Amino acid sequence: MTTAGGDVAGDGVTIGRNDDAGRYEIFSDGHRVGLADYFRRGDVVVIPHTETLPQYGGRGLAGRLVRYCLDDIRAQGLRVDPACPFVAAYIRKNPDYADLVARP
Repeated sequence: MTTAGGDVAGDGVTIGRNDDAGRYEIFSDGHRVGLADYFRRGDVVVIPHTETLPQYGGRGLAGRLVRYCLDDIRAQGLRVDPACPFVAAYIRKNPDYADLVARP
């Protein structure tokens, strides 16, 4: 597994990009508790699906994961296609990321 980047918080949460699997992953105390699938289409990163294990819902982990994804995409100089409804809603609620959205 190739994980690029990584965000470790003091609360035991780690976030990274797994290039081999084509997904961003969030871990809590070493256990994967969520993911965001992605694939590249030119200079656009398409995020078609995100999920968090139900028992970890309501802790803000999905939002942290999506924020990490979008920050990583920005750092690479790429754009995003938020095909996942959760990612699209996150961008609507956080307009600082609206400039990343690829326009058709």
